[in-house]
Amino acid sequence: MLFESFSNHCLANAIEPFRAANTIARRQLYDWQIFSLDGGTVTSSSGLPVATQSWTAVRPEGTFLFLMPSYGHARFATPRMNQVLRAARKRFSMLAGLDMGAWLLAAAGLLEGRRATIHWDEFNAFAEAFPDVAVVDERFVLEQDLATCGGATTAFELTLELIKRHHSPMFALEVGALFMHGDRQNLHDPIQRMSSDALVRSASTLMRRTIEEPLTIPDLARHLKVDLRSLEEKFRNEMNMTPLAVYKAIRLREARRLVELTQMSIAEIAERCGYRNTSAMTRAYRLEFGEPPRAHRKGA
Repeated sequence: MLFESFSNHCLANAIEPFRAANTIARRQLYDWQIFSLDGGTVTSSSGLPVATQSWTAVRPEGTFLFLMPSYGHARFATPRMNQVLRAARKRFSMLAGLDMGAWLLAAAGLLEGRRATIHWDEFNAFAEAFPDVAVVDERFVLEQDLATCGGATTAFELTLELIKRHHSPMFALEVGALFMHGDRQNLHDPIQRMSSDALVRSASTLMRRTIEEPLTIPDLARHLKVDLRSLEEKFRNEMNMTPLAVYKAIRLREARRLVELTQMSIAEIAERCGYRNTSAMTRAYRLEFGEPPRAHRKGA
């Protein structure tokens, strides 16, 4: 649901990971509708016009309802909007307030006694306006039926987390890689104090950069300046996989990409993906994807 002067950056960051998930899965995992309260063209804060359907035209129910107000958010917290959102709570499994969306959820009485966050520019004003809401200084808050986040980049992180919970950590990591999420690496950062998610992203970035000549896992830990036990523990916490299994999955997904999108020989693909011989890669490929690379290419 869009509102005048919404953030088109926020809109793209919410939709594009779902689009990428469909691309990677090669089937329609997600679809979406863009609408506003009354329909028609809604213009973003940067002047981008977006055609929307009206609320009454939206299908009766859905999994997520994303609310995307930004500038001028307070004027949208009307009695009519409050009524719409209370009704929407029965129609959607989750309501998600992006950017200033938490303000509308709180105004409708849907965040009382709940944890929530909002764009940091309005953090204090939000806490003062809604004392019954437990306002937290976090990038996003995700619960079973409600979610809130503070802006464009956090919208991307929230969407990735939804994909992770509905599919798998490895699948979400693959989606994030399409957008170079976590690709900038600074080994001078105190990596040992990183969250599991941040360390896994740093490690997976290094894995993607060393596909052709894979590192050993102890070498990977040394490059990241973290002890091996801590690395393995954080991968178990975040991915429910070992670093070696994630490394292998990244290499095989690169092999699948080359099988589908290039005319390289299978032998060359094996070499580019760090396998000493074609047979080893073919066996691993069949176990991962259910068919050998040649059959996959023929079907594609």
